[in-house]
Amino acid sequence: MSLVYLPRLISFEIRRSGFILASTPKFAIVQSASITSKEFRDPNIKKPAPWPYKTKKFTYFKAFYDLTTKRFDENTKIIVVDGTVGAGKGPFAKQLAEAFDMLYIPEVTLEKTYITAYGYDLRQLNPIAPPSYKICDLETYLRHPNHPNVAKMQYRWYMMKLATYIDALSHILNTGQGIVMERSVYSDFVFFEAMFNAGYLSKPVRDLYYDINKVTLEELMQPHLIVYLDISPEVALERIKQKNNPVEVNSPVFTKEYFETIEYNYKQKYLKECQKHSEILIYDWSNYGDVEVVVEDIERIDFDRFHEYDTQLRDWRKWDDWTWSHYRRYYSNDKDDILRYANIFRPKVTEVFHPGDEALEYRELLEKMFSEGINMNYVSSLLMHQFT
Repeated sequence: MSLVYLPRLISFEIRRSGFILASTPKFAIVQSASITSKEFRDPNIKKPAPWPYKTKKFTYFKAFYDLTTKRFDENTKIIVVDGTVGAGKGPFAKQLAEAFDMLYIPEVTLEKTYITAYGYDLRQLNPIAPPSYKICDLETYLRHPNHPNVAKMQYRWYMMKLATYIDALSHILNTGQGIVMERSVYSDFVFFEAMFNAGYLSKPVRDLYYDINKVTLEELMQPHLIVYLDISPEVALERIKQKNNPVEVNSPVFTKEYFETIEYNYKQKYLKECQKHSEILIYDWSNYGDVEVVVEDIERIDFDRFHEYDTQLRDWRKWDDWTWSHYRRYYSNDKDDILRYANIFRPKVTEVFHPGDEALEYRELLEKMFSEGINMNYVSSLLMHQFT
């Protein structure tokens, strides 16, 4: 296993010399310098109990006596584990979260978005649903990447990643517990570009996607650290074969060119942009590696070494607790408002929106299906699932 630590704008060469640190002025901030593994943390430090943000609203008045920074410690940080398909992110991220006693957030999947609050799987309607309402899930995409509703699938995936990241910010600000995420909303464009490059998405869809991307991501606080597990397209394809999932092995999507596009966008766009804001660690994971070594490398990072006006970790430098409380209320209480920023209506982008006549047809279909003892709340929930 080899490592490269990225200071500003250095190349992505995988080096064996170990850590590279830039010498920059320090700035006193709320959070403390280095992440610490749980066996070396002081168990006697007393902090307020985590705020029950999932069941109890954090209001303006509660901010006067429930101070946000009182729960912060050196591990109050967000770590994102990124990499292409087959890189081994899941097991790695779980072990990393365990080592630092952080919350592990697995990669977002779409399965639960197809199940309504009443337990009905919307994919069962595909045979009789209007064309724009026929759900394209991941398996359908891997089998038929030119499916007319692929764009809807990708947009839904982006919104799920966005919602999950907002939840992560809410968790860290209400509990002080650090987070290890498997991928995040910030790297979603890497896969979008691979789909666009392969011809599965149109340019109008791409233009709309980046407009939504811009107005939503600017509302978030970027992660402290990104750990990128680097494998070549050849290794990714070999691991797909070893996994032996027929859908993946026989998919027309998973080609060498597809993975080369992913690799290019990860290294030449995503990581280079992220290093302006976050710490970056890259590991050659072709033969996997030792998570304990990564833990030690992370413990050596001084997160306090940046200047007051440095762009790196700027999102996590707030002047006082009242400012922290503002962001805590924002992510805890106003999640839906952030998600609504993505409602950029361009009906001419037909791959994303439902034609009016099909919307009426779909509603009539639902009403017909449940005509006896119809539950309009149920029908409404089905309709809402198709527009989100």
